[in-house]
Amino acid sequence: MKKVERINIIMRYINNRAHFTISEIMQEFNISRSTAIRDIKEIEGMGMPLVAEVGRDGGYFVMNNSVLPTVRFTDNEIKALFIAFMATRNQQLPYLKSRQSLTEKLLGLISENQQDDLVLLNQILLFEGTNPHNPDLLDLSDLPHPMLEKLIQILLLESYLLVTVKEEREIKSYPIYLLHLYREKSLWLIEGFDLEDEKRRIISVDNLTQVEPYSKKKRVSKKKILEQLSKQEEVINLVLELGPKAIAQFKKYHPLNCSLAYTNPYQTTAIIKTCINVYHLEELTEITNWLLFLGGDIKVKEIPEEILNGIQERLSLFCP
Repeated sequence: MKKVERINIIMRYINNRAHFTISEIMQEFNISRSTAIRDIKEIEGMGMPLVAEVGRDGGYFVMNNSVLPTVRFTDNEIKALFIAFMATRNQQLPYLKSRQSLTEKLLGLISENQQDDLVLLNQILLFEGTNPHNPDLLDLSDLPHPMLEKLIQILLLESYLLVTVKEEREIKSYPIYLLHLYREKSLWLIEGFDLEDEKRRIISVDNLTQVEPYSKKKRVSKKKILEQLSKQEEVINLVLELGPKAIAQFKKYHPLNCSLAYTNPYQTTAIIKTCINVYHLEELTEITNWLLFLGGDIKVKEIPEEILNGIQERLSLFCP
């Protein structure tokens, strides 16, 4: 159990008791005496009115007419929350209006000095996609597609969907089993298994006109869907390790339908695994151009010979 979680549980435990001892805390939460004493001191520091009784058992009681203290944040926790909000500006995220009210409540919980720090941070920190002429955290200019929140509400209850999509001048409906909802290149995308065509399908949320649960009578079990997908999985033939410079380039542009898998907690190294259709000449050319765009901060673990030859030919033009 993590320390923060343990302390919160201990606070609820002692708040419901007229009297408790260190020994009781040790036994109830299976912790050492030193840890119990340390946790009690931390809880006192958070504002819970505990009164110590002198004696061999080290008894405590909570001052009468007291309740659990309000949630308090450290300066660093406040800054972490605020910067996280700032970094998600102009990302077309769902529940943006809730984010605004949450920010207002957060500002109301902190001291004037902490508010001044946040105002200063808001002035000096700009993130990708932020308008430098209007960097207000509470700006609602980046509202997502109106179908996104409705889609998420349905997904919390149901994975089998009938989605209606506007494609050019046609309106089409697809019964799908949802695999993922993700955002890529500023677009929200649905990755699902088409229950009629029995194949993976990618649908843009921007093209959605209607979403509803799919008929239960026509559904296929999740087990059968996963079996179908496993049979259709393409063979991985491109594996790259990316350093920080290549990761930055990847975020600017990538033609592949794949994601970075970070290999360290600082997100400075990552790996890409995907399948390239070597019989599709346009795709080969695009991937060759993209690999050169990534630059030298990559390590090639596996690559189709056709792409490698294309890169070598391209480089020979500059280094005859």
